[in-house]
Amino acid sequence: NFSTTAPLFELRLLSRVNVVDNSKIGRTAAATGRPVKIIHVYNKTGVAKLGDKVLVAIEREKRKGYIVGCKQKQNPMVPKFDANNIVLIDDGGLPLGTRIKVPVPSALRKRATPEFLKVLSLAPRFI
Repeated sequence: NFSTTAPLFELRLLSRVNVVDNSKIGRTAAATGRPVKIIHVYNKTGVAKLGDKVLVAIEREKRKGYIVGCKQKQNPMVPKFDANNIVLIDDGGLPLGTRIKVPVPSALRKRATPEFLKVLSLAPRFI
């Protein structure tokens, strides 16, 4: 009994993501080994893409975050990552961590919202 369906590399409900900032809640979630899962996508399609805001369940709490890297097929000149990465934010739009541990795609600079620019200012390098 095995499935012949191709794996979906989309970020939908209950997709697992990695927290890539150095926030306290993100470090404890990585230490305990509990997966961080998407429980809501803030767009009309229900499929999160690079730069979208999502609501995640982490350590029995609900937190918002931005997708900064994903496995799904990307536009030309946008890198495809090995894991689905997220940066956590608070309700005011400020990032919970002070540093992002992975490179961030430079295509995200086109997002002009002020709260998203605060997240990008934490990135060590762009690819």
